[in-house]
Amino acid sequence: MIATETRTTCPYCGVGCGLLARVADDGAVSVAGDPQHPSNFGRLCSKGAALAETLDPSTRLLHPEVDGERVSWDTALDTVASGIRAALHQHGPDSVAFYVSGQLLTEDYYVANKLMKGFIGSANIDTNSRLCMASAVAGHKRAFGSDTVPGCYEDLERAKLVVLVGSNAAWCHPVLYQRMAQAKQDHPELRVVLIDPRRTASSDIADLHLAVRPGTDGVLFNGLLVYLHDHDEVHAQFVANHTEGADEALAAARASSPDVASVAGQCGLSATQVAEFFELFARTERVVTLFSQGVNQTSSGTDKVNAIINCHLLTGRIGRPGMGPFSLTGQPNAMGGREVGGLANQLAAHFELDYPADRAEVREFWKAPAIAALPGLKAVDLFRAVEQGKIKVLWIMATNPAVSLPDAQQVRRALEKCELVIVSDCVRHTDTTKYAHVLLPAAAWGEKEGTVTNSERRISRQRAFLKPPGEAQPDWWMVAEVAKRLGHGAAFDYPNAAAIFREHAALSAVANDGTRDFDLSGLAEVSDEDYARLAPVQWPVTRARPKGTARLFGDGNFFTPSGRARFLPIIPRAPANPTDSAYPLVLNTGRVRDHWHTLTRTGLAARLSAHTIEPYIEIHPQDAARYGVVDGALARASSKWGQSSARVRVSDSQRPGSVFAPMHWNDQFTSAGCIDAVVNPATDPLSGEPEFKHTPVRIEPLQPKWYGFLLSCRKLIPGAATYWAAARGQGLWRYELAGDELPKDWAMTARTVLCAQDEKVEWIEYFDKAARRYRAARLTKGKLESCIFIGPNPELPPRDWLASLFALETLDAPTRAGLLAGIPPKGCRDSGRQVCACFGVGETAILEAIQSGCATAADIGARLKAGTNCGSCLPELKALLAQHDVRKIA
Repeated sequence: MIATETRTTCPYCGVGCGLLARVADDGAVSVAGDPQHPSNFGRLCSKGAALAETLDPSTRLLHPEVDGERVSWDTALDTVASGIRAALHQHGPDSVAFYVSGQLLTEDYYVANKLMKGFIGSANIDTNSRLCMASAVAGHKRAFGSDTVPGCYEDLERAKLVVLVGSNAAWCHPVLYQRMAQAKQDHPELRVVLIDPRRTASSDIADLHLAVRPGTDGVLFNGLLVYLHDHDEVHAQFVANHTEGADEALAAARASSPDVASVAGQCGLSATQVAEFFELFARTERVVTLFSQGVNQTSSGTDKVNAIINCHLLTGRIGRPGMGPFSLTGQPNAMGGREVGGLANQLAAHFELDYPADRAEVREFWKAPAIAALPGLKAVDLFRAVEQGKIKVLWIMATNPAVSLPDAQQVRRALEKCELVIVSDCVRHTDTTKYAHVLLPAAAWGEKEGTVTNSERRISRQRAFLKPPGEAQPDWWMVAEVAKRLGHGAAFDYPNAAAIFREHAALSAVANDGTRDFDLSGLAEVSDEDYARLAPVQWPVTRARPKGTARLFGDGNFFTPSGRARFLPIIPRAPANPTDSAYPLVLNTGRVRDHWHTLTRTGLAARLSAHTIEPYIEIHPQDAARYGVVDGALARASSKWGQSSARVRVSDSQRPGSVFAPMHWNDQFTSAGCIDAVVNPATDPLSGEPEFKHTPVRIEPLQPKWYGFLLSCRKLIPGAATYWAAARGQGLWRYELAGDELPKDWAMTARTVLCAQDEKVEWIEYFDKAARRYRAARLTKGKLESCIFIGPNPELPPRDWLASLFALETLDAPTRAGLLAGIPPKGCRDSGRQVCACFGVGETAILEAIQSGCATAADIGARLKAGTNCGSCLPELKALLAQHDVRKIA
C-alpha cells in the first residue's frame, strides 16, 4: 500500500513536535514523530501519537450557518460584515471584539489582528493565550524590554540543575520531560528540583520536591535572591555592566524574605528543604528554571516571573548554554500569536501599541486608516463588557470560552446577551457554538497551511495533507473576505498563506536595526516554493543569521531603552481571594495526561479517554476525612462563582488544604463537570491573566440514591441520571452514572434509555430489589449492543472486560453468564484500568509482569512496551512496582 508522507507539526502543546503524517491510498491516516525535527527528534507523547484517531468527520462543522440554518458562504460573510458595519456606525470601533486562539496558525492570527487593530480601529482582540502566557509576556517585557524567551531546548540537556516551577511537564509537556529524563540518565550529576504544591508525575525525576504553600513562589525566589547575594554568588561584572535596579530589588526581597527560616515558615516548608534548594542553586553555574502555569496563572503571576528572572540576572545565568529562565508555553502557537500582536495590549511584530512612533510605522506599512491608539480589553474584562452590552459584535475563533474562561457562567450569560456572536470553528457542537448566531466552518489540523512558533522561538510549518470536508475554509480566508466586504479589499488580497507570511516577516524588519527582538527579515522575500519547504528555524532570522538564533542576551544587550536588563522589586501579595470559613480549601486546576483543553479533539480518541474517563476532585486524606468525602464517591466543589460535581480521588500527593481538578470537561461530556464554573475571575493587574491556581472552595459529599455505569454502541442521553460523565471507548460509549431518585420500575427506566431504536432486541436482566442492584444487557442478533449496571454505592464491576465484549460477534453461554455477574469466565481476565495509552497496556498485565519477575520499569517496557514511547506512564509503572514490594528501581 503506497502512502504519501507530509512533514508537519503537532497541534497540541507548546513543545512544537515535528510529525510525519502518512495518508494511504485508501485514505487511512497514520502519524509518527519526525526524527529530523529538532524539537522532538522523533519522540511523541500519547496525544500526538493518537492524532489520526481524532480525525472524526462526524463532529465537524461542515457548512456556514446563520441562526441554525445552512446558508451559502456569501450569505454568512455578508451577515458578519453587515453586523460589524452597523455596530461601527452606531456605537464605534470598541463595540466590536475578536476572541482568538493559540490554536490558530500565525497567518490566521496576523490577518485577524490586522483587521481589528488596523482597519476596524480597536484593540479589542484578545486570545486564549491570555489565560496561560500573559504573565510570562509581561514579566519578560519588564525585565528585558521585549517578550523574549532567552534559551532553547538544548539548554535542558546542557544544564547541571533544572528547576521546574509550577510545571507538571511529565503530563503537560511530555516530550520535553523525556528529554530531561534522558539527560538525567546520561548525566547522573544533573539535579532536578520540583516546586509545586502537588506531588505530580514530574516528581519522578526530582531530587528535591518543594511542596510550597499555594501562592508563595514569590517569597521563595525573593529568599533565593537574598541568599545568593549574602553568599557571594553575585556576578558583579554582569550586574554592573548589563543590568539596573539590583539594589531596589534586593531591598524588597530582604523585606519579605530575610532568611531561610522566614522563607520556610511562609512557604510551609522545612528550613532544611529551603536551605538545600538555595545551596544547590548557588553552587551550580548552569541552571535552567522552567516555569509554566503554576507561576503564570495567579493574581501576582507577573511578579513571580520577575522574581525568577531576578535570580538569573543577579548570577549572570542567562543567554549562555545550559542556563536561563525558560517559559513553557501551553498551546502550539501561543508564541506565534504574541509575534503578531494577538494580545489586546500588543501591536504586531513586537511593535509597542503604547508608542506613537511604533503605531505610525505599522499604520504606514499596513496603509491602515484607523489604527488603534489604546489597548483593548483583556479576556476576562472583554466578556464582562459583552454582558454589560458595551460589545455588540463578538467573533470567536478556534476556542471554547464557555468552558475555558473562569467564572464560566458569566461567560455564558454574556454570550446569551450579545447581539451578534460569530464562531468560526471546526467542531459543530461545543458549549460555545450553541450561543452563535453565525457559524463559520474552519479547516482543521491536517487541512491548512501555515506556521506555528513553539516555546523556544522555533517556527515550524503546519502542512495540509487532507482535503477540508464540506465547505470548510482557513480562518485567514474568512477574515480577509469579511475585510473585503468592509471595503478593505486591497489590504487583504492574499492568494495564499505564503503571501501572509511574507508580509508578516517584512513588517518585522520595518525600522528594525536590532532594536526589536522579533526579526524575520531573512524570510521577508521567501518564495512560495521556499515557504513550502521551510525548515524549522528559531527567530530572530536575519540576513546575517539566516539559520536562526538559538539564544539571546549572551552578549549582555537587552531591548530596554538603556540596553540593560531590569531587576524588579517584588513585594509578594496574597491571592486576590483568600480562603475563609465558608470556603476553606484552595482549588488548583490543570491538565491530565492524555487530554487537551476542552476535549473537542482528544475526547474523540478511545485510548486517550481510557486513562481518565471522567472529571475528578483530588483531595488529601486529612481533608477528605474532615469534609466527609470518600475515595470513589461523588462530591461537589462550590465557590462564590459556581459549582461542579466530580469523582473523588483521595491522595497524599495533595497538600492538606488544597484540592486539584482537571479543566477539560464540558457539557458535551458531563452533566456538571465544568470546573471553570467554579474558578474565580480575579486577574493579575499587570498581565490580566486569571487566577486559575487559587480559588477558595468548599467540598461536600453528594449522596445519590444509586450509582451505575452504562456501556453502549450508541451515544445516549442518560436521562434518569442526575450525574453522568461520558467517554469514548473502542467501538462504544462509556457512561458513569448516579441518581438522586430510585425509579419505581428499573426495567422500564433502562429500556427507555437503551431502546432508542425499534429493531427487535434480546434482553437479559437481573434485579435484586432489597439490595438495590439492577443489571441488564441489550443484544441485537446475539451481539452485545449495550449494558447497564446499577448499585447502591460506587462498588461496581470492572468495566474493561465488559467493554471488550462489544468486539465479539456473539456471546457464548459462559460469557453470557459472566456478563451480568460482571466477572470474566474462566480463562478470561479483566485488563484493568489503562496505564499506557501509547500501547493500550492495562494494569492487570503490568501486575502480572511484576509478579513474574519484572523488577524495573525497563523490564516492564521490554515485556509489554509500556513506557517505551512517550514515557508519560513511567511514574505510574514505578509506583506500581513500589506498591508491590519489588526491589528498588534502577
